[in-house]
Amino acid sequence: MAVSGSAPPWPPFLPARDTFPPDLALSVERVWTDPTLSRTVRGRPASVPFDTYVAFVDAPDVTTAAARFLKLARYRVKALAADWYEADDSDGSHGIYRILLREPRRRVVLSWGEHHGGILGAIGGSALTVIDLRERDGVVDQELSAYVRIDNAFAAALARLLLPIFGHLADRKLSEGFGVTAKVAEWALAHPGHFCAWLRREPLPSERREPLLQALPACRANDQLSPPDS
Repeated sequence: MAVSGSAPPWPPFLPARDTFPPDLALSVERVWTDPTLSRTVRGRPASVPFDTYVAFVDAPDVTTAAARFLKLARYRVKALAADWYEADDSDGSHGIYRILLREPRRRVVLSWGEHHGGILGAIGGSALTVIDLRERDGVVDQELSAYVRIDNAFAAALARLLLPIFGHLADRKLSEGFGVTAKVAEWALAHPGHFCAWLRREPLPSERREPLLQALPACRANDQLSPPDS
């Protein structure tokens, strides 16, 4: 939906403003108090244990590499520093993001990015995204709320104008990541030998690999694993 009215000066789902560096806090306030639009979507449930799924959510660089291996998506994510990532969707969008909050069932992310298109050229913006995860009957339910600020005034006006018509497309784009992460986690759980063999071959720093090895004990059960299928 397009955003109207005034919001509280600071998101109620984040720790106090002064717990963040001033420049980061300013970026949060900018998108929170004056977003171009907001969307809330429910993602595809993931049929994996909660702790296993969270390990994949918290390792986006590994998860997207596995998604490319499985030919599920072309996204690329690179870990830059603690809680900082660089992302590229291989379709004209590139950006960086910072994990602001990690709670047992919630992640909050602040991102900055730019999309290059044939009609409007380069459009920049930022987003504040809340990811809520809930365990229910052996599956993980997922919900994402995104508050988006588009820097280009014309593009922002166009987004507000077209959202009632193309809102379902925006929802589908937002929920794609949920579906990809769920499929990767389900593959790893159903075929741990294949996944673990792939994970050991993938050129990743040990600190990126280890949390997923811990999340899937089968990865440690046998050092001689058969190679994965394409």
